[in-house]
Amino acid sequence: MPKPTSTPTSKSASKPTSKATSRSKPVLIVSGVVLAATLLGVASYATTRPSGSPSGAGSSAAEVSADPSAGVYPELEAYARRDAADKLALGRADAPVVLIEYADFKCGYCGKFARDTEPELIKRYVDAGTLRIEWRNFPIFGEESEAAARASWAAGQQGRFWEFHKAAYAEGAKEKGFGTERLAALAKEAGVPDLARFTRDTDGAAARAAVRKDQEQGYSLGATSTPSFLVNGRPIAGAQPMEAFTGAIDAAAKAAAAKKPGAAQQPGSGR
Repeated sequence: MPKPTSTPTSKSASKPTSKATSRSKPVLIVSGVVLAATLLGVASYATTRPSGSPSGAGSSAAEVSADPSAGVYPELEAYARRDAADKLALGRADAPVVLIEYADFKCGYCGKFARDTEPELIKRYVDAGTLRIEWRNFPIFGEESEAAARASWAAGQQGRFWEFHKAAYAEGAKEKGFGTERLAALAKEAGVPDLARFTRDTDGAAARAAVRKDQEQGYSLGATSTPSFLVNGRPIAGAQPMEAFTGAIDAAAKAAAAKKPGAAQQPGSGR
């Protein structure tokens, strides 16, 4: 698998242990999972370039066919947790479409997606009840990435994950680093009420276990770059243009509606 090339990766990113990876893989790995892992695994640095940059889109992982079933691997839909108590998720647990994002707070293109694309997806689809977004911490750029991931989880335990997410992905935020004092400042900016608890939770075993679980899921899919996404089992690699996401979400909503002929689900709410 190729390594992320935008920033030196951590040891755990370039060499996940077979023991850790095996725990996160399904007991039976079917061909759909293998193919999807290939799509995500071959995504290079070029795939993560935002719209407007040379070779910014065009990855096979991001292409969306008019056929709502094309490029979709039903086995991967099971990666959506749909847990109403998930503090790192946004939207209805029973929404017809789930977008899973594997991302790192030190990833510049993750930040671009968070600032430029995600708010519009929330307005257009999450608020309409069509889409649920589930976050997966996938720190691959070293110790500060790991610390920021744990801090985001800790903020989530006090109901402030998305506020922390916004603060950590603000323009210029990652350039200030994610040291202990900086993370505390971000938590304060995010409105985390109990900062002492936040600090304890960030360094606690539960945060480490939660981040490790997300990492292992990403590795099991073959993801080696951030951001990487699944939309109802359709892999998308990189900070692709808005159209790649709206196309995938609309197709997924259409497919979900087709499975429930009696439902009045309308894909692409707000269009």
